[in-house]
Amino acid sequence: MVWQKAVELSLGVYTLTKKFPKDELFALTSQMRRAGVSVAANIAEGYGRNTPKEFANFLRISHGSLTELETLLTIAKELSYCTEKDCSTIEMQLDETGRMLYALRAKLR
Repeated sequence: MVWQKAVELSLGVYTLTKKFPKDELFALTSQMRRAGVSVAANIAEGYGRNTPKEFANFLRISHGSLTELETLLTIAKELSYCTEKDCSTIEMQLDETGRMLYALRAKLR
């Protein structure tokens, strides 16, 4: 289920950002965590709505948070805040969650 994958992604982001410099706590760390949580939260909120159209809208919002997180991860990599292995794990989760979101949105159309 896409929601479960999104939760796993969010937990992975929390684990990854624990290793970031402390001076990033209120910047990149916080932003990445919020984006990761937003992916799962918007899927859940949309699922709780009354119509497939509303659900699809929340899935679009979730996808936006996913691409935001992808960008923030790229910045973290460029700043050498995460190892290639750690980053690749999150990148795989981003890719899988994105594919699942796309498939679910297509199914709702």
